[in-house]
Amino acid sequence: MRFDIVTIFPEFFAGPLDYGIVRRAREARLVDVAIHDLRRYAHDRHQTVDDRPFGGGEGMVMKPEPFFEAIEDLYGMAAEEARRAPGSAIVLLSASGRLFRQATAMRWAGLERLTLLCGRYEGVDERVAEHLATEEISIGDFVLSGGELAAALVMDAVTRLLPGALGNEASAVRESFMSEGGTDGGERAGILDYPHFTRPRDWRGEAVPAVLTEGNHEEIRRWRRRRALEKTLRNRPELLERAPLNEEDRKLLAELRAEAETGELKERA
Repeated sequence: MRFDIVTIFPEFFAGPLDYGIVRRAREARLVDVAIHDLRRYAHDRHQTVDDRPFGGGEGMVMKPEPFFEAIEDLYGMAAEEARRAPGSAIVLLSASGRLFRQATAMRWAGLERLTLLCGRYEGVDERVAEHLATEEISIGDFVLSGGELAAALVMDAVTRLLPGALGNEASAVRESFMSEGGTDGGERAGILDYPHFTRPRDWRGEAVPAVLTEGNHEEIRRWRRRRALEKTLRNRPELLERAPLNEEDRKLLAELRAEAETGELKERA
C-alpha cells in the first residue's frame, strides 16, 4: 500500500515514520510512504500557500491551487480523474469532516493508495473538500493546529490492519471497536477491548482475577465479554447503540445496568 502525505511541514514525519508498526511495515515493504512539501506547488517568491478569506474573518485559509497541483503531479492526471482513480482515496484531514472510525480504517486498508492532505491555519479553501478530496475526515471533536498529527494517527491505524503488519493477524481482530463478525464497510463498530493482566499475579495488593488463572476457557471467555461490555457501558456507552450484540450480550448488559442502578441507590442511601 502507498501513503502520500501532502504537508507544509514534511520534517514532522521523521519521528512517526521511524518508530513502531509503521517503521516495521516499511521495512517489510508492506507500505510505501512518500511525504510531499506543499510549498513546492506554490509558485510565488515566498511559496505562499495561504490567503485571507473572502467575506472577512479571523486568520488565514489555505489556498486551493497548491493542493490541486500537488494531486495532479502525484497522480499524473487531472484532478477530476484523480478523484475517480480506482483503488485510491484522497482524504482532507479537517475538523469539519466525518469522524474517523475503525470501519473507515478497515475500508482504507483495502486500498492500493491513500493520499492525506494536511490542512493548517484557519482551514482550507472549500473547493479542496468539494472538488479534490474524495473524503473529508476528522479524528475527533477537537481542533488541532494542523493535519499532521491526524495523518500520523490515520497511517498507524490503517497500517496495523494490513496483512502481515502485526505478525499475529488475530491481534487486530480482538482489538477495541472491532465487531466479532468483521465489518460491513459502513460505520458499524464493536465494543471496547476486555481488560488485560500480566505478571506479577499480585501487585501492591491488587490481584489478577482468579477466573483468569483457573484454566476454564468458557468462564474466561464469558468474563472477558462481560468486562468488555462493562467498560464500554462506563466509558463509551454510545458504542452500544451501533455494536452487533447477541442474546448473551444483551443479558449481560441487563445485569450490568441493574448493578449500576443498585450501586447508585446504595450511594444515595
